[in-house]
Amino acid sequence: MAKVELTPLRPWDDFYPGSERFAKPDGKDLAKWNNRVVNNLLYYQTNYLALGIAVFLVVGFLNPVGMLTAVVVVSAVFVASVWAAENRSVISHFKRNNPTVFVVAVMVTSYMLISVLGSVMVFMSAITLPLALIFAHASFRLRNMKNKLENKMEGAGLKRSPMGILLEALGQQEENFLKIQSVLEGKLKD
Repeated sequence: MAKVELTPLRPWDDFYPGSERFAKPDGKDLAKWNNRVVNNLLYYQTNYLALGIAVFLVVGFLNPVGMLTAVVVVSAVFVASVWAAENRSVISHFKRNNPTVFVVAVMVTSYMLISVLGSVMVFMSAITLPLALIFAHASFRLRNMKNKLENKMEGAGLKRSPMGILLEALGQQEENFLKIQSVLEGKLKD
C-alpha cells in the first residue's frame, strides 16, 4: 500500500483559469456528475483545503466559541457515522447502496445538533460555505488530462491522499476500485 501524501497545490491558472474550463454538469446523468466531482475533489484537494482553511480562520476569529462547538459536533457525527458503517451491517449496506443519501444524512444530523447548541450561523458560514464553494467548483470544473492521470494513480492504489481516504470512508470510491480490479483481473486472465 502506498504511503499517504498530500497532493501539490495546483496553480491558480489551473484551478480557476476562466470560463472555457467550466461547464454546467449534466443533471440527467448523475453518475457522470458524481464522477466529475470525485475526480476534481481528488485532483484539487490541496486547493480546496486552502480555501476551507481561509474561510474557517476568518469565521473562527469572529466567533471562536461557536467555531469550536461546530467543529466538535461535526467531527463527532462524522466519526460516529464511519464507525457505525463499519460495525453495523444495516448501515454499511445502506451506505454502499445510497452513498449520497448517507453523506446528506451525516450533514443534516450535524446541522440539527449544532442548531440545538446555538451555533447555526457559525456552522453555516465556516463549514457550509467552503463546502458549497468546493462542491460548486468540483461540479462545474471540467477535467484535463493531468487530472485524469492523477486520479487513475490514486484509484489504482499507487498513490494515497487524504481526500482519497475521506472519499473511501464515505463510500464514494468503491466503484472506481471495483472497475480497476475487474480490468486488472481481465488483463491477468489474458
